Amino acid sequence: MGKFLRIATFLVLLAAPAAAQPKIVTSFPMLQSLAAAVSGTEPESIVRGGGSPHTYSMRPSDARALEQADLVIWIGEDYEGFLERPIKALGNRARVLELSDAPGVVKLKSREGGVWEGDGHAHGHTHGHKHADIDGHMFLDPKNAAAFGRAIAAALSEIDAANAARYRANAEALATKLEALDADLAAALRPLAGKPFIVFHDSLQYMEKRYGLTPAGSITVSPERRPSAQRLQRLRDRIARSKTICVFAEPQFDQALVRTVVDGTKARTGTLDYVGAEVPPGADHYFSVMRGLAKDLSSCLSQG
Repeated sequence: MGKFLRIATFLVLLAAPAAAQPKIVTSFPMLQSLAAAVSGTEPESIVRGGGSPHTYSMRPSDARALEQADLVIWIGEDYEGFLERPIKALGNRARVLELSDAPGVVKLKSREGGVWEGDGHAHGHTHGHKHADIDGHMFLDPKNAAAFGRAIAAALSEIDAANAARYRANAEALATKLEALDADLAAALRPLAGKPFIVFHDSLQYMEKRYGLTPAGSITVSPERRPSAQRLQRLRDRIARSKTICVFAEPQFDQALVRTVVDGTKARTGTLDYVGAEVPPGADHYFSVMRGLAKDLSSCLSQG
């Protein structure tokens, strides 16, 4: 009977469901990618496809996803303004990880004045934020991404202590991979130093500081607002003065504005897609987007 009891016990263990993985919801795909690498699961992203965190509007399905989450990951109110109220409404129903507060994260202030002057309106993506002086695009620095990974591992370990060692190991493996990415990006972007360019909105400050790039300004202060005719004329004058080589559009926003700005100048046009509209989600998404940005910067600027 002992033999049959052991067999029966073994079969019951095989049939028993595995412990539920923590349900992770992230704000947009770049964070979803980092969370996937650390968790080994497929987290959900609120913003999907070609959507922009700057202009996204919540849907009922997004609210349901937040309510069912064990862990919600975002940069913070300086970046995903649309999530500020929904996250506050969650109360204690989910662990909320605000990555802008993660240990080791380097934060830069939003730029204003000079080539980043306003357009007669308040500066930055304020969304009513109290910390709108911080540039929320901090995920575009691989060093910050590594700090994000470790913070995600720590948060998951609080929720799922049984797998804490695995989360920590995954975060360190991610950090090693990000170090290699950082070295590759540095080598690819080094030849572009001193070559001025204009971006659609001030999104690349973290990459510029990390890799010594030479920005000449942005078309719009905030992607939610169309720049005035006077600002567009000032940009054309700046292109001539700074000998700007390239003006970059973003696929999520009005491409016609870029054509208007370069009209009558010698500047070329390119596209920078830092949200990865055409890049499949998953653990490799972050790396593909970052390499894509370097490639697109190089392909336009290296001609000048």
